[in-house]
Amino acid sequence: MLQKNTKETVNDNVVRWALLALALGGFGIGTGEFIMMGLLPDVSRSLSITEPEAGNAIASYALGVVVGAPVIAVLAARMARKTLLLTLMALFSAGNVASALVNSYPGLIVARFLTGLPHGAYFGVAALAAASLVPTEKRGRALASLMLGLTIATLIGVPFGSWIGQLFNWHVVFAFVGAIGLLTCLLIIRFVPHAPGNPDAHPLRELSALKNPQVMLTLLVGAVGFGGMFAIFSYIAPTLMNVAGMSARLIPWAMAAFGLGMIVGNLVGGRLADGRVLRVIGGTLLWNVLVMALFPLLAQQVSTGLLATFLLGTSSVLLPSLQIRLMDVADDAQTLAAAMNHSALNIANAMGAWLGGVAVTLGFGWIATAWVGVILGMAGLLVFAITARHAGRQKEYHRKQAH
Repeated sequence: MLQKNTKETVNDNVVRWALLALALGGFGIGTGEFIMMGLLPDVSRSLSITEPEAGNAIASYALGVVVGAPVIAVLAARMARKTLLLTLMALFSAGNVASALVNSYPGLIVARFLTGLPHGAYFGVAALAAASLVPTEKRGRALASLMLGLTIATLIGVPFGSWIGQLFNWHVVFAFVGAIGLLTCLLIIRFVPHAPGNPDAHPLRELSALKNPQVMLTLLVGAVGFGGMFAIFSYIAPTLMNVAGMSARLIPWAMAAFGLGMIVGNLVGGRLADGRVLRVIGGTLLWNVLVMALFPLLAQQVSTGLLATFLLGTSSVLLPSLQIRLMDVADDAQTLAAAMNHSALNIANAMGAWLGGVAVTLGFGWIATAWVGVILGMAGLLVFAITARHAGRQKEYHRKQAH
């Protein structure tokens, strides 16, 4: 009996340390992705460009994720997950070092695009690796542990990076993110169990996911439904500074408020995702629309603006459920579907940042980003309704076939 308990403890420790290693990668990626939101005023001054133009670096990174996730997932379908994770994190680290070294607007756009290429594939492969370490009924909590790195990044990494940026400059911030990537590589080597690649995997089989209506509809839910949050958060620093009159010194605290909301949402979402995921997705989309509709009112004062930023972060409730939904409907194309989830979320990032910037550039004011968010949130609810209806018809069809 003692031997059995010791074995179980060792296994638990293996899972714990492996998830920690994978989550640190998420921490680095989350810091690298969201730090631009807090650095927009500094980057625009440094490169002598407008803040909406600086926001294009956000969209460029997001487009890198959109392109890189499916391409890498298909081409690396047979690669061992540990080897692939190491390769992706090394590329991410190199991209951030390149971002730290550039000193021109075109150079920054290119560097951020290249840095985004491994993002989606890393999270997709890491999600599959994390889910494989635990029983099926605990997948939601394992994925929440993985995504905790991303959400902690918004609470600690992004505010700390914003502080470093104010103390030194934005170049140092990206060098810091690159160092996190290198540390992640070392931890993956040490703690993530090796598992051979799937010799039966084939690019064409992975691409079969794109023929599955439920996969595509679920991806569209994330791409459209999450775009509203990014429309607001991409410009959260200038919005709070210009609308609420917030001091630049308080921007790291606003980032921390968003991060705290992300952590709370992720933990709640991980628990809920082990239940009925479609219901969770629909409820979260509705909650997000409500928060975005309240944002123009709450953003008028510093204190309520911080509350609104926290509530905006709770949109992360959606993340574990979207990932599990894709894993459940992807059949034999698990790697591509898991990676495409982050492509969808970064389509949301790029679309939200771009549309929010267009609204500001056209003269509607910083608060107009919230109304862009509401419109995208309502569109996401519409896509979800179509998804749920199609899923119900599929379920009924299979039930009739069984009888």
